[in-house]
Amino acid sequence: MASATGTRNNAVSTLGGARVGTGGGAGGGKRRRPGGVSPLTLRILAVNVLALLVLLAGLLYLGRYQDRLIQAETEALATEARIFASALGEGAVNRILTAPSPTGDESGERFELAPELARPMIRRLAEATSTRTRLFDIDGHMLSDSRVLVGSQGRIEIRELPTPPSGDPVSRAINDLYTRLIDVVPSREGLPVYREQPGQPNPDVERALSGEAAATVWRVDGAGGDPELLLTVAVPVQRYREVLGAVLLTRGGGEIDRAIRSVRFDILRVFGVALLVTIGLSFYLAGTIARPIRRLAQAADRLRTSHGRHAEIPDLTRRGDEIGELSGVLREMTDALWTRMDAIERFAADVAHEIKNPLTSLRSAVETAERVSDPRHRDRLMAIIADDVQRLDRLISDISNASRLDAELSRAEPEPVDIGLLLTMLAELRQTVAATMDERVAAGNDDREDDGEDGGTRLRPPRVVLDLPAAERLVVPGLEGRLTQVFQNLIDNALSFSPPGGTVRLTARRSGRSVKVVVSDQGPGIPDGKEEAIFDRFYTERPAGEKFGTHSGLGLSIAKQIVSAHNGSVFAKNRYVSDGTIEGADFVVTLPLL
Repeated sequence: MASATGTRNNAVSTLGGARVGTGGGAGGGKRRRPGGVSPLTLRILAVNVLALLVLLAGLLYLGRYQDRLIQAETEALATEARIFASALGEGAVNRILTAPSPTGDESGERFELAPELARPMIRRLAEATSTRTRLFDIDGHMLSDSRVLVGSQGRIEIRELPTPPSGDPVSRAINDLYTRLIDVVPSREGLPVYREQPGQPNPDVERALSGEAAATVWRVDGAGGDPELLLTVAVPVQRYREVLGAVLLTRGGGEIDRAIRSVRFDILRVFGVALLVTIGLSFYLAGTIARPIRRLAQAADRLRTSHGRHAEIPDLTRRGDEIGELSGVLREMTDALWTRMDAIERFAADVAHEIKNPLTSLRSAVETAERVSDPRHRDRLMAIIADDVQRLDRLISDISNASRLDAELSRAEPEPVDIGLLLTMLAELRQTVAATMDERVAAGNDDREDDGEDGGTRLRPPRVVLDLPAAERLVVPGLEGRLTQVFQNLIDNALSFSPPGGTVRLTARRSGRSVKVVVSDQGPGIPDGKEEAIFDRFYTERPAGEKFGTHSGLGLSIAKQIVSAHNGSVFAKNRYVSDGTIEGADFVVTLPLL
């Protein structure tokens, strides 16, 4: 069967749908050379290492851990100070007899610290510790210092010298960097600075002389100007609850710093191992992502620059992830591209062939007209030339419409289309045309109508009958103009094959989530084995007696293209009666409902 003018291609695209670039040009962009570390790998590595660094910073802070160490050290120092104060209050005190008071309320004795007894006792008590111990009398004067030895030869003061630098330059640089950081993580700027000024008593000693124990954490400048901790605890020395003086214990924070440093270095060791594992896993992860993406990009670039079809996209669909899905989509896109290019080549060859026929006829008629002198023969040749020109014009118009379909269908947004209203409009239009032709035939008192286009006569036209479901809307998403074109051409095609006075039936029904539209005629049917071929481009098989060249053979091909673009399907089949005789053909269009 033939097709009417203007509908759509089946599975392949026409000229308007192809956009194929053949060169690098300005649009190719800059491409990375193979090798090296990809930016995606660096980003993955940076994100993973950054998260690890944030965790490391939180672990290295150790502020609360340092506070707990200081508290424990201060409590230990306070216990030691109380022991010293008790020992001094019992063993380093002189008893002084005084006159009793007139009222008899007070005894005639008092107690005071004895420096000659306190010094050796303090020296022995402090020998086993790294604590500096000092004893003050009730007036705040220092009586004894564990780091000052007094003898017949004079006075000897003991001072701790800074530890000489050891290790290689790299180790020393790391230690220097660490000592600069410990005042920042955690910060020690908020601690009071410890300074000993002659003539001014220590604040902790003043509180101890008032009968209260006192403890303070200080910041001092160590060797090289590095900040160090200093802990001081002052406890009153009492005899029968009488305050005789105060003992001040001072201890450096070296043990605390070493404990924190040890924990931090343990954390850094674990961090080093975690960093190596993170880098390895990052490179592995990047390899599973960046490497296949690079393979796909390189394959696509080879496909773009090659002149044949030997280059292909790698098949990574077995991965089962998004990259595998991308690989499958690119492979399908490549296959669709080659299919489209083949379609363009075939379309161009078909167009050249179809245009060549009328051009050959035109050339023959023009060459013959130059040699013909008979006016009647010349007029006949001129009529042939005019028919060929009309045929060329119709063919070029249909080709132009077909080539614009892809661009129009890709740009336009689908809208709800009521198939029932659309078919009703087309049926009423055909019924109006048929009624007008009937009036013309009746006015001429003849049952035949002159057809000026083909020079013959034609009986009364077939009738269009519409069969729609009652009170049910059949709405599909699509382009109303193009769907109208599909059904208009199917109806025209059915009318051209139906006998005079016959019937073309339009039936629409819901079928699941789709709507099925059947255009039925009473024509001779479709030749055996041609049910799919009738949707090919430029396929023509017209009824007997129809003027040659009236149709271009693109109608059903374009109709199938439009229906396919709407995610539908169209096919044709013959209808048979009980004895096996063909009584017509059915064109079935299925479209998804909205």
